[in-house]
Amino acid sequence: MKRRHMAAALALFLAVGQAAAQGAPLVFAVNEGVSYRVSPLATVKRFQDMSEDLARLLKRPVKIQPVNDYKELAAGLAEQRYDLAYIHPAHHSIRALNHSGYRLVALTKGFTDYRASFMVRGDSTFKTLADLKSLKLGAPDEDSITSVLMRATLQEMLGLPLPEITYVRLQEAVPFMVEKNMVAAGVSGSRAVLKDWQDKGGKVLLTSKPVPVKHLIASSKITDAQRLELTAYFVGLEQTADGKKRLDALNVQGFVESDPAALTELGKWLGV
Repeated sequence: MKRRHMAAALALFLAVGQAAAQGAPLVFAVNEGVSYRVSPLATVKRFQDMSEDLARLLKRPVKIQPVNDYKELAAGLAEQRYDLAYIHPAHHSIRALNHSGYRLVALTKGFTDYRASFMVRGDSTFKTLADLKSLKLGAPDEDSITSVLMRATLQEMLGLPLPEITYVRLQEAVPFMVEKNMVAAGVSGSRAVLKDWQDKGGKVLLTSKPVPVKHLIASSKITDAQRLELTAYFVGLEQTADGKKRLDALNVQGFVESDPAALTELGKWLGV
């Protein structure tokens, strides 16, 4: 009896010792935007195989942590609570790169030219953005990259003050506001929303400059050598069958390297 207890105690001791040797899990935060419907449980499931790859690569357990609230995301980045982060809203990522010690790992292929488009009704007589200056506009969540792009575009082209803006949480709700004349124009960055709008006869008055979204960044707790390994891993995913499965789970084409200085310049325009 005592031998069994001693064996169990020894096994527990070894397990605890192994976990301690590996260190606490690295936290991989994932934010895919707040103006789209994204389930946290689905996010963890989609990133599961990738997290196991990263655990082997970094020799530490990796915990996927969905972060759907922008205030929580901003606070976590400012305090470096996340070792790695996959971030849709570019302004939060750029702020972390500029002010919180994060460094760029990679950008997401196919999401390097995200734009905000100004939608108007099919029977609208508006010709330019200036026609909207004294009218009410509709947009998704105020802190979404779509709305940040909208405000940067309005300020650049029309100056201050900005038109009155009504914000709703989801991208899909914006066309309804325009259709029912609740606002003169609405803004969306969703290709699906824009296609559906135009298929129904709606117009796109203007489209903003492009910005890359869905950035992979690493905190200063990740060494330079590890960061280079991470970049090689993500950029190389499309080269293997298993890697392509990881990309399919995320519904992205792949990842590419980029110049962080270009993001810093872009951040100035965005007002970061």
